[in-house]
Order: sequence, then C-alpha cells, then structure tokens
Amino acid sequence: MCLVLLPLWGAAQTGTLKGIILDENNAPIGDVNITAQKTGTTTNQNGFFLLKIPANQEVTVSFTHLAFKTIQATFTLKNGESMEFNPVMSSNVEQISTVVISSEKRKAIEGIITLEPKTIRKIPGANAGVENLLKTLPGVSGNNELSTQYAVRGGNYDENLVYVNGFEVYRPFLIRSGQQEGLSFVNTDLVRNVDFSAGGFQAKYGDKLSSVLDITYRQPYDFGVSLDASLLGGSLAVEGASKDSKFTGIVGVRYRDNSLLVDAKQTETNYDPTFFDVQSYLTYKFSDKFQLDFLGNASLNKYDYQPKTRQTNFGTLDNPLALLVYYQGQEKDQYQTLFGALKGTYTVNDNLTLQLIGSTYHTTEEEYFDILAQYRLGEVNTNIGDENLGEVEFSEGIGSQLNHGRNDLDALITNLEHKGSYQLEDNHFEWSLKYTHEDIRDRLIEWEVIDSAGFSIAPPSSDAFNDQPYTPYEGPLAAFQNVRAKNQTQIDRIQAYLQWSRRLNIKKTELWFNVGGRAHQWAVSGNNITSKSQIALSPRAQIAVKPDWKKDMLFRLGGGLYYQPPFYRELRDASGEVNPEVKAQKSYHVVLGNDYSFKMWDRPFKLTTEAYYKKITDVNPYTVENVRIRYRAKNNAKAYAYGLDLRLNGEFVPGTESWVSFGYLKTEENIENQGYIARPTDQRLKFAALFQDYVPVMPKMKMYLNLVYNTGVPGGSPSYANPYEYQNRLPDYKRADLGLQYVIVDYNETFNRGWRKPFKYLSIGFEIFNIFDVQNSITNTWVRDVYSKRQYAIPNYLTPRVFNVRTTMKF
Repeated sequence: MCLVLLPLWGAAQTGTLKGIILDENNAPIGDVNITAQKTGTTTNQNGFFLLKIPANQEVTVSFTHLAFKTIQATFTLKNGESMEFNPVMSSNVEQISTVVISSEKRKAIEGIITLEPKTIRKIPGANAGVENLLKTLPGVSGNNELSTQYAVRGGNYDENLVYVNGFEVYRPFLIRSGQQEGLSFVNTDLVRNVDFSAGGFQAKYGDKLSSVLDITYRQPYDFGVSLDASLLGGSLAVEGASKDSKFTGIVGVRYRDNSLLVDAKQTETNYDPTFFDVQSYLTYKFSDKFQLDFLGNASLNKYDYQPKTRQTNFGTLDNPLALLVYYQGQEKDQYQTLFGALKGTYTVNDNLTLQLIGSTYHTTEEEYFDILAQYRLGEVNTNIGDENLGEVEFSEGIGSQLNHGRNDLDALITNLEHKGSYQLEDNHFEWSLKYTHEDIRDRLIEWEVIDSAGFSIAPPSSDAFNDQPYTPYEGPLAAFQNVRAKNQTQIDRIQAYLQWSRRLNIKKTELWFNVGGRAHQWAVSGNNITSKSQIALSPRAQIAVKPDWKKDMLFRLGGGLYYQPPFYRELRDASGEVNPEVKAQKSYHVVLGNDYSFKMWDRPFKLTTEAYYKKITDVNPYTVENVRIRYRAKNNAKAYAYGLDLRLNGEFVPGTESWVSFGYLKTEENIENQGYIARPTDQRLKFAALFQDYVPVMPKMKMYLNLVYNTGVPGGSPSYANPYEYQNRLPDYKRADLGLQYVIVDYNETFNRGWRKPFKYLSIGFEIFNIFDVQNSITNTWVRDVYSKRQYAIPNYLTPRVFNVRTTMKF
C-alpha cells in the first residue's frame, strides 16, 4: 500500500479558497476582483468565487471593487485543502470586519453534535472508537463494553442510521454477543468529521426511528503514515495525494484481539478471535466540476470459543451461593463482509450540484456451536481461615444443558441513488431518488435441551408439567427450545425525499427553518411468501431562532412523523418464519432544544438542553439477549418515550475540551392492550463525564478519563418469559476508564537530527479499563432446582479491571 501511494507524494502545490462576498445589507456582490500573486478571478452575479492559491506558504489575497473598500487577507493553506471565506465589503472609508460563516454554526442550528476526531482517538475504552465516545452523550446508552452497539432515547440497536461519506453502512445479522463483534465499521484513523443527531433529524436522512451518525473520511493533502498499537491489536493508515491534488487516497488496516478482555472474565476458556479489516477511500478530480469518490471495506471476523469451567458467586451475605459449570464442546463463528461504493459529483454551476451513488454490501455469516454445560448449584463455605473457603459444600441443584446451532446467512444489498442540491438566493433545495434490492438467504437451526438431576425439563410452551422424580412422566420428550427455518427473501425498496431550507434575518434576529418529506415503498417476496407491497410517507420540519439578546441563546424545534420500514431481521419471528405483513413502525417525534453559549473562567462553554417526546404506533415488540434482538414480527403494540438530555461542554482545563452529560428517559409499551410495561431499553437515568487534562509543569503528560453510569434496564428475566410476568431489571451499569499518555513528539515540534527526526507525532500510554473493578452484568443465566422448583438468576458478568499499553506514531 505504501508503494501504491508513494508516487502520489510530492511537494504541496495548491489549495482552494472559495466563498460568497456580501455587502452590508447581506446582498451578494458581483464582479469583485480577487487577486493573489499571479492568479485571479471575479465573483459571479451571486457573489460566489473560487480561487486556487499556492499551498504551504503565506499568500495575501486582495478583494477589490470600485464601489467598496478593498479587503486584504492572508492565508496559509495545505496542499489540497479547501477553505470557505465569506467577507463583507463596506462602502464606507472604514472597512467592516471579516465575517466567516463556519459549518459548526450551521450544524448547531440543525441540532447536530460535532465530535472532534482527535478526541475519539484518544479517549480510552475497551472498545475504543466513535461508538465509545457516543456513549458519553446524553440519551445514548450501551451496557456492554465489548459491543459497539448503542441505543438512543428508548430505541434499540436496529434503529440507528450510519453514513460514511454519504454511503449507508450495515452491520452483521447473526451477532448475538458483544465479544463476537470485532471491529466497528468506522475506522477512526480515516475520520475527518463526526456528526450525530439523537432525534428530530431532517428528511435527507433515512427511515429510522432513533438517530443518525454521519461520518466523513478525510481527503489527504500530503503523504503520511500513522500507526497505533496496543495489547488489544493495532491499526495502520497510509495516505497520499498527487502533485496536482487531483488524486487522493487513504488506506487503513486494523487488527483486533479481545483475548486480553475475555480471558479476564469469569469463564475459563480457550479463546482465539481474529478480527481484521481493510478500508480505502479514494478520490479523483477530473475537473473543477466533476469528482469521483470510492469507498471500500473488506472484513473477516473469526471467533473460536471453547469454554472450560466457570464459577459465579452470588446471593447475599446470609445466604451466599455459587454456580459451578463444567463445559464440553465449542463455538465457531465467522463473519465476512465486503462493501464497495462509488459516488460521482458534478457541479453544474455555483448553485446546482448533482450526484450519482452506487454501492453493494455482501455478508456471509456462519454460527456453529455445540456446547454441553454440566452445573452444580449450592451453598458456599464462608468460614474465614478454612482451607475450603469459597467452595461449594452442599449442592442444591445438579443438571446439564446442551446447546446446538447451525446458522448460515448470505445477504447481498445493492443501492443506486441520485442526489441533488440547488441554491436559489436564500433558499436551499435538496432531493434524492434511491433504489435498493436486498437478497437474503438464511438457514436457522437452534435447539436447547435442559435437564435437572437426569430429568428432562419440558419447553415453556408445553402444558404438561414434568414432576419427576415424584411422578413418572409419560409424555414425549421435547427440546426446551427448538427453532428450524430456511428462508430465501427478497426486498425491493424505492425511496425519495425532497426538502427546502431557508435562512433569514428579521431585524437582528436570525431565523432558519427546514421543511421536507420522505416516501418509502417496499415489497417483500421469497419462497413460500406471497409478495406484499407497502408505502410510507414521512413529513419532517425544523425551525431555529437566534434572538438578538445579550446572552448567546439558540432555540430549536424539530419533529415530524418518522417511519421505519422493516428490515429482514424485523420480518423474522422467534420461530424463524418470515412474515411479509409486518408494517413499518411509526413515531410522532417532537424535540425542543436550547443552546446557551457563555464564558466561565474566561473560557468558552456551552450548555445544550433537549426535551423530547415520541408516540410510537405499529410497534414490533422484541426481546434483547446480550446484543441479539428477537422480534415477534407483529405490529401488535404501541409505545411512548419522553425524556430530558443535558450536556455541558467546554474548557474545564485550558486548551482541552471536556463535558458532563445527564439524561432522563422513560419508555413503555402496551402489547395487545394488556397495559403499559417498561420496554427493554427503558434506561431511566444516565450520567457520563469525559475529562481531558495535563500536568501544568509537564504539559506533554496528558490524562483522559471516561465515566459512565446507567441505571439498570429490563433484561433480568428468561428470554422465553412473558414480559408481563417478569419485569426484573439488571443492576446499574457503572464504569470508569483511565488513559495516561506521554507525548514524545508533538505536531508543532520538528527535530533535525536524532531518532525522533522521522516522527510527526509519537506518544506512549497506559490505560486502565474499569478502574474500580465493578462487576457489571449483561444478562442472567437461569438455573432450576429440581427439588424446590425454584429458579435462580445467575448474573453473566462483563469485563473486570484490565490494564493495557498503547503507542501512537505518525510519520
């Protein structure tokens, strides 16, 4: 990869300066002469200009017009860098100050949170990356540090949109445990910008109920290599650009091994995971009007798991209990995904941009397991000083459990989309037309047999009660759970949206609004399926007001009717059968927000407050087992969610950004009019904090602290249980991760000699995951005592305290 990109490495050539020139009344000025050294241009009738200037040197640009005062400004751009500059020209003798409209201000108006890529790469976490940082935001929850999945404001893991450079990305289907996931799609070494919206988003984003994560990979302007390595794996990124900046390329390779985390858990195993992927983002500018982008990804995740023994202590001080399990068998999983996308962008003129996007996603997944577990449940020796302290002295229950699975899935998803954008004075129009074909082939074979003291336990759906050994059981023996299905399903979708936004001033009050709508038509067909076609219409709107007050305040109101047409996972019920009659879930969503920017300790801070309400109908109920979601494939429920999110971010320490988040959420559902109960994602309270600090006398020594506290969610009951009979909650989730980093070479340092000369950046660090060694649990294992007929909930704990060493370098 280095050799492929090496010819692109050349001296920096040009950067691009562009913008719109306005007068004091915010009207565009045409025919402004713009000169820089030996180059120059003029603005068109809309005040727009685009100028190529030499890179990597100070360049003075002059803006002149017969009716206005001349402006001069100095710029230093990197090779291939594009900068927006929007000056205001004055007809008076005294020139008005320069006004630069930043993209961050526009995103704040739209209710979008922007995260710094450098923060994402530095914050510690067992599964570090974009999702690790998202979980510190209010309204975003995730109770499994081995998983990149997250839930937003009462939604589940399937209700979040993810885009990379305008391409929608997907995740594997068969994942059931966080430790099987491997790597997130998003490669943080390639990221330039991260935008996130937790609700009330615009029509240009797709049909999901909860959130949008919009990632932009960067276009490099010079040759560079970056390397990150730790005990959990490593990543390598190579980037470069041609001398004329027409061609740019960046390639990232990642490898991850979770053995360090899993070996520290309560189950002793032979564990051999291999998570590997390679990504590339390439761009080529055929001209100033046409550019072609390519995004590619190939990943191979292999997960081999052979448990040996497990001991879990639980109960109370008065009645301590322990579960001892001895295993035979193993699990072998493999997830292979390929993704490729092309985007052509044609700028017809300064106001009209057209795009054509094509992408293909292919995943082949295998999940094979045969695991026999033989257990003892009993009382624990609590006599201090006894040589058998902590061991089980009396067994209350003895039994076994056999799990078998042979699951295969092959999915091919193809997209073709046209997008457009048109600027007419202060009006901005955006539209799209998209076709998607999904072809899924699925074989599902799972069964589970449970016995206690040699007597088979009947399935929960059986009316017969097995009262052995007291009464002989004469009925047929059946597996406790048994799922067998084979499906070939095709889904064809046509999606379209149109939206209009406008920004204006009423006296000194700034006003922005956006109105749009989406249409989504889909048809489900396949073996033993009668084709079923449905359509959904989704109107959406946003408005933002920035009043002319002494205090810097911004108010937002957004919402609409949001639909989520079913994906394949939502069409398949717990028995494995596909129901083409499943309708789109719909949510009436309202979000009221406020941004208050102020200074404290002479440093900038911002308090963001959002209150939201969702009324959800045609709900497709589901259960969550670790990170696997099982739907009922019926629209037989209704639900609601409301809450309040608060986030205070700013420079708690000079020169670094930190924040504190708080969220309150209540979400309940009513299944078949049986009454409202908590949904599986009913996370009532959430608190998180992210702090960055450094030693004042030694600023190269930096500290990063990540704190998360979530109240427990429903999930402490058996997966087959009636949720109206079991509403047990898991314990509260508490976690703190600490990272210490010493920077040996910083970006603003140069060394002309010695071993540090090749480095642009070099650091070494030490990380502690789960500092306080809190025993967080993700699910419960339910064990039956054949004599008393009682069921015991044995928690499945997540990772304990783990130490990691990490180094980062860039050349």
